[in-house]
Amino acid sequence: MTMPFYVAPEQVMKDRADYARKGIARGRALAALVYGDGILMAAENPSQTLHKISEIYDRIAFAGVGKYNEYDSLRIAGVRHADLKGFAYSREDVDARSLASAYAQILGQIFTHEMKPMEVEILVAEVGDKAGDEQLFHVLYDGSVVDETDLTVLGGEAEAILERLKAGYRPEMPLADALKAATGALTEQGKTLQAADLEVAVLSRSNGRRAFRRLEDDEMAALLR
Repeated sequence: MTMPFYVAPEQVMKDRADYARKGIARGRALAALVYGDGILMAAENPSQTLHKISEIYDRIAFAGVGKYNEYDSLRIAGVRHADLKGFAYSREDVDARSLASAYAQILGQIFTHEMKPMEVEILVAEVGDKAGDEQLFHVLYDGSVVDETDLTVLGGEAEAILERLKAGYRPEMPLADALKAATGALTEQGKTLQAADLEVAVLSRSNGRRAFRRLEDDEMAALLR
């Protein structure tokens, strides 16, 4: 009788983690930070149609890096989850924490039981009614959840970008300064990012119930002057 091929569980998990990290690192990074009126999310993304940043619910946004088809399927699942919960209970019951927990369960299940893990990192962000109520949940490819404070970076070169972002960050900064800080952090040495190279969106308290808003190229160009 032929003995089955054996691989230690620790090695399987390590190989899956390495595979996912390599796939994520090939993509462009995304930065998010809390500013005076809410949360700003910025990513290097020249596409006008394939979005990395999207609205999930009234005051909640989703952002993803890695394989587009994988994180977009998670975005759709999040919209459905939020809509069903809001319909069954109330709109106030839909929050970023429960959504991040649902994403963590999906990603953790796939990482543990499927042959190929998802090559994605996602961010679930929620803006509150007043400053200090913002929430940033960074969900990793293996289902781990990190509750971030003030700022976070997803994707390749995350550590280097985060250090640059911290250097230019200050609490309660206006939108123009927040955009400049995010753009400066995402810009590699010897390279310049223009408004057309960026995808930027905000969750702004001043927008009312629908807090999510995309920044168009003209507005970004004016803010970056």
